[in-house]
Formats: sequence, structure tokens, C-alpha cells
Amino acid sequence: MDIEHLKLFVRLAATHNISLAGRELGLSPAVASAHISKLEQGLGVRLLHRTTRKVSLTEEGEAFLPHAVEVLSSIEAARASVGAGEEAPTGTLRITAPASFGRMHLMPAMKEFRACYPQLGLDLRLTDTMVDLVEGGFDVAVRDAGLKDSSLIARKLASDKRILCASPEYLAQYGEPQTPLDLRNHQCITLIGLDSWGFDTPEGVQTIKAKGTFRTDNGEAIRDACVAGLGITICSTWNAYLHLHRGELVQILPDYPLVSDTALWAVYPSSRLLAPKVRAFIDFFAERYGEMPYWDQTQHEPST
Repeated sequence: MDIEHLKLFVRLAATHNISLAGRELGLSPAVASAHISKLEQGLGVRLLHRTTRKVSLTEEGEAFLPHAVEVLSSIEAARASVGAGEEAPTGTLRITAPASFGRMHLMPAMKEFRACYPQLGLDLRLTDTMVDLVEGGFDVAVRDAGLKDSSLIARKLASDKRILCASPEYLAQYGEPQTPLDLRNHQCITLIGLDSWGFDTPEGVQTIKAKGTFRTDNGEAIRDACVAGLGITICSTWNAYLHLHRGELVQILPDYPLVSDTALWAVYPSSRLLAPKVRAFIDFFAERYGEMPYWDQTQHEPST
């Protein structure tokens, strides 16, 4: 079984396009098609349904895919164990991350990361949709939530501290709430599907049903609406730190911290050994953010 054929099959499973998958690996459509045919002949099964526009996996192809991924990951890890790890990671690292965090805290560091690993290609998808790493062909994902998927291995990159915010203009007009219960008399800006806010109080956890006339599905939009004085909202400090520093937002109810088990994680499938390129990414950003990430420090400046 040819390793290059496996690589092509895995990319084909993600792109559903022979020409595109072949181009990523430097192959012409004809050569890519021939490689897949040889793989199918060697296995004695049909892996793909082919049409003029796209390809899709057969039932046998779906069953074979996770094993192909694991074989490729094992080979890469095995090579690293006998000395390849001393060389700079190569190939293409495919990353998926939340849109806002990616724009604000991954992209500014990409030039430095590329300088450390010049032979490594980067394929970055910024989306707030929770994608399947194996199906999407991703090596690693950055996630800012509580982890529930036991099929993933995670390493914490940074804390995800969440606070309650309002603009000075809003507070001047409507007053500042003194307890979580006071929020019932205020406009609350909510993320769609997340309108139950839990607070740690001396009497235990107190959950408030946040209500208001504006809600959205984007963290930056929530922050900007809060800056514009539309109401009170929950913000991650990595999202709001510059606005807090400039005085466009202020923290409210600091004595009643929000109940949250979220953090910023780098995750990869548990079926894969840790490839050198994934380790390079995780180590770089874990060190960059550190125990106290720059967005939670007084100077509010990214580290260089």
C-alpha cells in the first residue's frame, strides 16, 4: 500500500474533488485518478463514488478513512522518533479556529510562526461552526468552550476569562446594576442560544435569564453593540481587552463572577499520534499566551 496514495485519499475525502486534492499534492488530475484506482485495486474494494462534478466516499471508503488517517499519523510520528523530529516540521498544517479569536490572536502571530517553521505550509479556516476534524481533514483545532468530546485530546492554550461589561454611556443613562438580580431591569445583549447567565454569589450559583432587544450569533458583534451602548453583555477578555483598556467598556458586577468552565484549547483526534507539525503549533501558541495571557495583563499588549 503506497503512502502517497493514502495521503491523496485522505485529502480527497475532505475536498470531494480529485483535481483539487491532486493539486494540493502536486499531482495532475489524471495521475491522481490513477493513484486512487491503484489504491482501490490493492484493497479490492471501491472507495469512491465518482460523478462529473464531485466524488464521495462509499460505505467502504467511510470505514477505511479513519484507518488511513491513523496510518499516516503513525508514520509521521515514527519518523520523528528516529530523528526526523530534529528537523523543522514540513508539509501542510491544517488548522480550524473560531473566527473572532483567529483574526485577533492567531493571525497577528502567523508571521512569527512562519519564520520559526519556514518549510511548513499553513491552511487556516476561521469559522464559528464546530467542524469534524477527521472529516474536514484538519490536523488541529482551537476551541473556546468546555470540552465534551471524549474522542479528542486537548491541551490548554490559555484561560478564557469571561466578564460582564457595559459602556460608560449606557451606565450613565440607565445606572449600574449592583447584584445579578438587578439585570432584570436592564437591556442585556445575548449570544443566540446563551441567555442563561450564572453568577457565583455568597448564596451559591444564581442563574439569570438575560433579556433584551438585541441578540446576535457573533462575539465581536456583541462586543461592538455593547460599546455602542445597546446594553450589558458577557465578553471574553481576549475579545474585549482593548476596549476595556481604552475605557470604551467597563467591567460590572466584579464581586459576582460568572460561572464558566471554558478555556482556549488546542485539540486533535485521539486516534492520531501527535505529529511534529501539530506539536510545533501547540507549543508555539501555548508559550505565546502563557499562564497569564497578554489580554489579561495590565499593559494589554500582545507579546512579541
